[in-house]
Amino acid sequence: DIPKVVGGITPACTTMTSALYSQIVSKVMEVSNPTVAELAKLYENTFRSVNIALANEFALMCRYLGASVWEVIEAAATKPFGFMPFSPGPGIGGHCIPIDPIYLSWKLRLNGYEARFIALADDINRSMPHQVITLLMDGLNARKKCLNGANLLMLGVAYKRGVGDLRESPALDVMKELQAKGANLVYADPFVATLTHEGLDLPRVNVDADLLRKQDGVVILTDHREFDYRLVVENSDLVVDSRNATRNISAPQGRILKL
Repeated sequence: DIPKVVGGITPACTTMTSALYSQIVSKVMEVSNPTVAELAKLYENTFRSVNIALANEFALMCRYLGASVWEVIEAAATKPFGFMPFSPGPGIGGHCIPIDPIYLSWKLRLNGYEARFIALADDINRSMPHQVITLLMDGLNARKKCLNGANLLMLGVAYKRGVGDLRESPALDVMKELQAKGANLVYADPFVATLTHEGLDLPRVNVDADLLRKQDGVVILTDHREFDYRLVVENSDLVVDSRNATRNISAPQGRILKL
């Protein structure tokens, strides 16, 4: 269903490749050469990286100003032109957005140009796992609890909803830092049966009320639709929601902490 952009080394290459793709996709756009085709993909991924970074930084700004970034974005999205909503989160993942812009900036550096937007966006996005941990520590401190030795449930470890892909998942960075600080971690993810990654070797659990009551905190890192978020909120003392998955669920003040 996604259009294909095709740029051949010669006009014949473009024509033949376009003819091939036309058999299987609804739209093929021909461009003048492979560089343009590649840059189109790189621009699209950089566009998302930069705008996600803006949403992430806005989330931090809203915390300082005592406002909900999710409400702000929803209100801004009512503008019928000139705005496209992006959501903050624990970081960026997958095989495109975290990697392609960095490749592009490296290529430009070899050609004597520094891509400043890309570097700044990457810096902000890579800081978000630590921001989630800071939020968690604030919640534990308010309960006179320490992160070292805390029992924590990680909800979702894939890089995005509805998949089991761990590539560049920000959840991995969150968990590695939590583990380094002495927390006891378990995870739940309907799409990831085992988790052994760069020193992480965590047990997968089934989420039920009894498990939730034994946790010092629950951290929502990937908002899979398969999770029962009402069950999570009702049976947890502290929920750190980095995806706004609990937006329609009421809870006592201070139980849910959001970016």
